[in-house]
Amino acid sequence: MTDSQPQADIDLDPVTFEVLRSSFTNLVDRMAQQIRRTCYSFVIYNRDFSNCLNDAAGNTVMQGSKDIAVHVGTLHYTCKETLEYFEGDINPGDVYIVNDPYLGGTHINDVRIMRPVFHEGELIAVTQSNGHWADVGGPAPGSFNIEANDHFAEGLRIPPLKIWDGGEFRDDVANLLTTNMRLSEDRMGDLRAQTEATRIAEERLLELVEKYSIDTVMTAFDECQDYVERIMREQIRELPDGTWHARDYIDNDPNKEEGFVTVDVEMTIDGDQVHYDLSGSDEYIGNFLNSTFGTSFSAVVSATKMFFPDVPLNSGLYRVVSANLPEGTVVNAPEPIPVTGSVAGAYEKVMNAIFELWSEVLPERAMACAFNLEYLLAGGQDQRPGYANQEFAWYDWMAGGWGGREGKDGSNATAPVFGAGLAVQSLEGQERDTPLLTSQHEIVTDSAGPGEYRGGCGLRKGGRMLQCESSVMSYCSDRARSITWGIDGGLPAVPHGVTLTRDGDAEDMGTVFSNVPISEGDQFVRPSSGGGGFGDPLERDPAAVLEDVKDEYVSIERAAKDYGVVIEELDSDRCEYEIDEEGTEETREDIRTDREDWLREDPDAVTERYHNGELDKLDLVRRYGVILDWSTGELLEQTTEQFREMLQDRAANEWR
Repeated sequence: MTDSQPQADIDLDPVTFEVLRSSFTNLVDRMAQQIRRTCYSFVIYNRDFSNCLNDAAGNTVMQGSKDIAVHVGTLHYTCKETLEYFEGDINPGDVYIVNDPYLGGTHINDVRIMRPVFHEGELIAVTQSNGHWADVGGPAPGSFNIEANDHFAEGLRIPPLKIWDGGEFRDDVANLLTTNMRLSEDRMGDLRAQTEATRIAEERLLELVEKYSIDTVMTAFDECQDYVERIMREQIRELPDGTWHARDYIDNDPNKEEGFVTVDVEMTIDGDQVHYDLSGSDEYIGNFLNSTFGTSFSAVVSATKMFFPDVPLNSGLYRVVSANLPEGTVVNAPEPIPVTGSVAGAYEKVMNAIFELWSEVLPERAMACAFNLEYLLAGGQDQRPGYANQEFAWYDWMAGGWGGREGKDGSNATAPVFGAGLAVQSLEGQERDTPLLTSQHEIVTDSAGPGEYRGGCGLRKGGRMLQCESSVMSYCSDRARSITWGIDGGLPAVPHGVTLTRDGDAEDMGTVFSNVPISEGDQFVRPSSGGGGFGDPLERDPAAVLEDVKDEYVSIERAAKDYGVVIEELDSDRCEYEIDEEGTEETREDIRTDREDWLREDPDAVTERYHNGELDKLDLVRRYGVILDWSTGELLEQTTEQFREMLQDRAANEWR
């Protein structure tokens, strides 16, 4: 224990407690090492997996040091549901498989393997491994089908099943599952890798039992959870009681007219408890960006945990943090409503709304909105020499920018907030496995939301299809319209979206589509957004803006438009620039005078100026708060009204 943490009032002596607590973490980390060494899927190899140790009641005792938050916050629910499902028929040598998002899970790609652990005939624990399988069936490669109206059109939903029964491998069950999935050999390999990880954890746990005794280890299980509860309550107790409110938005419901879908979060601190009420959120929507109860609760826990980095994550935290997630809303969609894209949809919005809430309570840790998680998937038949007619699945996510922070710029090109341990995939590895050549992967100038402390920068990634047949592409993201926002006067970043070029014709595809045909020579490019800005950009030190221009994080044009800093280029090859101090003073004063009026200008007139080439997309987003359908150029009136209200609340109201 560190001196800053309270001593736990435990039955074990402090040394034994710390040794076992660390041993449990090591046990779970060894599961991760096993999976990375033996998995077949490139997606799982790049750390889209998590593990945990559960007690006999299904409560999470310990996670690993690099596990993904969205998984860990749901694993105890999955474990409890599975134990209840097999109650009375849980035996040594059993191993269970489940991916059901409506039983406390996330989405059908996250496949959980659970092994009950016995000591002298008594169930003492469950070791659990969750991996994101790159495909679990359905009409779209990667199982991300935006056209799905229910989970039946997404992929294979697996209720709790015995995949090992008393130590005997159920070939019939495993074959039934994997033959209904693309690259079935890879799926079988991932199944075995995860299962072996749970066996290694079982072995390590029983070694601890033999060394320290069953009573000592079981006491440590309880005390690990009590410890987390205790230190979390102590920190919450030091904060003021009160209620705070924030909203975030999904771009739209495809079954309705244009306009944002609201994710409404109210947080109440009462003594040593934190409660979240999401009952103000809109009803579930007509695509797969909905979230289940387990996923949304995980978002609540993960976002809260961001502001308490010293507190471990296990079920002890769930005794302090509670949430009201009404069924039928976008944050708790009932079966069979599709939820495969939940992490890029409702989940991501719950997290960022909670970031804003805690930024008010703990301003020294404040952070603006982070970029939206996104997935681009391609699949079909590989026709490269030596690969002819082999099935391929390209499954890619990007890093992006996190929000500006109190006293510090946001992090550039960082993993999504839902899983900071997620790795950026190796381009060389992708190119070896799939007929796709990466053409660019670079930081995007002007992608960061302007602020006194700017957001982190996003990336741009492009590629070209090589020899392939019967191939399609799908994309899952958001924030083409509810663009990554700033706080305390900070400005938004840039819209997400994919541009696909086929036969020389470029088309803006937006942020959600499935099964779009692609062939050899087709090209695509997509930027990830930067983070939102923190604080008034006119208060940013001009010298910091100058450094951003030198680093190509900000262009000279946007330095003047967004920050009011006038910079003269002396010699770009030698990176020589200088600030026009008089011009900067005049420009900043002009912006201060005009910027609130910009948010009241007639959107139709602003749109016309955009089509005439007088304004660009970032002018519309950051100055005028005007949102278009970027594919057609059509003004979205209701969305613009809502976006302007958000800008007024988060930016204009904070300008001095």
